[in-house]
Amino acid sequence: MNWGNRMLLVFALFACFIIFLVYKCINTKFDLVSKDYYKDELRYQDKIDGKLNAAELSNINVEQNSDAVIIMLPKEQNGMKVNGEVFFYCPTNSEKDKHFPLAIDTEGKQSIDKKMLSKVGYKVKITWDIDKKKFYSEKDITIN
Repeated sequence: MNWGNRMLLVFALFACFIIFLVYKCINTKFDLVSKDYYKDELRYQDKIDGKLNAAELSNINVEQNSDAVIIMLPKEQNGMKVNGEVFFYCPTNSEKDKHFPLAIDTEGKQSIDKKMLSKVGYKVKITWDIDKKKFYSEKDITIN
């Protein structure tokens, strides 16, 4: 094989490689953090204020047992009327994200059945308000 044929072979292989990369890029699935990313960004100050309000209280606990994930709000808020949401955010696959209304009992606990969740790592984002005062907390958990 002479040098002209070798160069032609190198260029052909390079062209095939570029075509393969374009094919992979077109067919790669990627998820944004949120479908309404820009709207969420404009409301980010609410999260900052909620984190500051939550920092004034004792910690939120997110634990799991064999059947459920248990969310415990700060003890100072036991018995109060709480409105809010629990968002299980899966950074690797948006199809595994789950939203639940915050429905705590008189002890400040809520149990969420593990059967409703996938066995992946989640960032649990909890937003709640009491008497128009907003609170926000994030915890990492891996469902097993």
